[in-house]
Amino acid sequence: MMSKAAEIDIASVSKVYGATTAVHAISLKIPAGSYCCFLGPSGCGKTSTLRMIAGHESISTGDIRLGNTVVTDFPPAKRGTAMMFQSYALFPHLDLIDNVAFSLKMKGVGKDERRAKALEMLKLMQMEAYASRRPAQLSGGQQQRVALARALITDPEALLLDEPLSALDPFLKIRMRAELKKLQKTLGITFVHVTHSQEEAMALADMIVVMNEGKIEQAAAPRQLFERPATAFVARFMGDHNVLSGRVVSAEGGVITLKVPEGQTFSVRGEGRKVGDPVDIGIRTDRVRLERPAEKTLGFHGVVSNIEYRGASVKITAVGAGSDDFTVIASDGDYFAKPVSIGDAVSLSWTLEDAVLLGRP
Repeated sequence: MMSKAAEIDIASVSKVYGATTAVHAISLKIPAGSYCCFLGPSGCGKTSTLRMIAGHESISTGDIRLGNTVVTDFPPAKRGTAMMFQSYALFPHLDLIDNVAFSLKMKGVGKDERRAKALEMLKLMQMEAYASRRPAQLSGGQQQRVALARALITDPEALLLDEPLSALDPFLKIRMRAELKKLQKTLGITFVHVTHSQEEAMALADMIVVMNEGKIEQAAAPRQLFERPATAFVARFMGDHNVLSGRVVSAEGGVITLKVPEGQTFSVRGEGRKVGDPVDIGIRTDRVRLERPAEKTLGFHGVVSNIEYRGASVKITAVGAGSDDFTVIASDGDYFAKPVSIGDAVSLSWTLEDAVLLGRP
C-alpha cells in the first residue's frame, strides 16, 4: 500500500521550559521504514521529543530533518508526520467515517472523495462494519483502531504514537502490539512510539532509544540492549541485569577487578579503566545460580528478600554486595528442586562471561 518512508534526523535538539531543560541536545538518526521506540521513566523527555518531531512542541535549539527536508519551523500539517494521541481524541458527535475523514475535510477534500478514503482506512483496520457508529459505541481497542485510521489517512511518512497502548487491558495490549507491528510492516512507513514499558519496546522495536533525565543513554536494537546495556541506568531500567558498583583494584590482561564498599571483589572483561576509577558492572539475572561460587565462578553470599513465582520461572531477590535487589531468574524446575525462603542465607554465583562492563553517561 503506502511505501514512502522518511529517515528522521534529530540534530542537537534541546527543549527548555523556563529554567528547566527537558531535553538536552540529543542527536539521533531513525532509519526510514523502521519501528523505533522511545523508552524511559516518566519525565525523561521522551514525549517532549516526540512532540517536537510532530511540531506540537517548539524546538529550543537544534534541527529536525524528515527525509531531505528540515521541518524545524514547519507546522504539524506540513511535516509529513501524523500523531496518534494517548487519549485517541475522537469526536464524540461524529460517526467513524467523519472522524477518520476529518483532516481531509480541513484540507478541503470533497465529501465523496474523503468518505471513500476514510472507508478504505477503516477497512485496513477491519473496522468498516462499524463505519456509521459513534466512538462511545466502541470498545477501547476499537477506538484505538479508529484513531490509527484517522492518523494514517493523510499518507504520512512517519506515524508518531504517544503511549498508544497504556489505556488497554493486558490481553488487549498484547493483541494490539501484534497489530501495530503488522501494520508497520504492511505500510512500510517509519513508526516512532513512546512507551515506559520495557516489554512493549522489546516486542515492537527495531531500535530502542532509552532516555533518562532528558538525555539518550543508549540507542540500539533490542538484542544489543539486552546483551550489552551501555550504562548502569539501562541495565537497571531494562531489568535483565543486576548492577554492582565499586572501584577498580586491578586492571590487567583485559580483566578489570573491582571492590564493592562491602569488601567483596568481582571481575569483568574490559579495558580502559585504571586503579581507583569508579566502575559499574552488569550481571544477567538469568545467568545467576543459587549455588556456592566454584573455582571458575564469581559470587557472594546474600539474604533472600523476596520470591515471585512466574510459572515457567521464579524471580528471587537477595540483599548483598551493596545491592538491595540482586535478582536471580531461575527455571521453575531448578527452583523447586532446591527451594529457598525469604530470610534464608544463599550463595549466588555466575561466570566471568556473564558480566558486562558498563559505561558512565
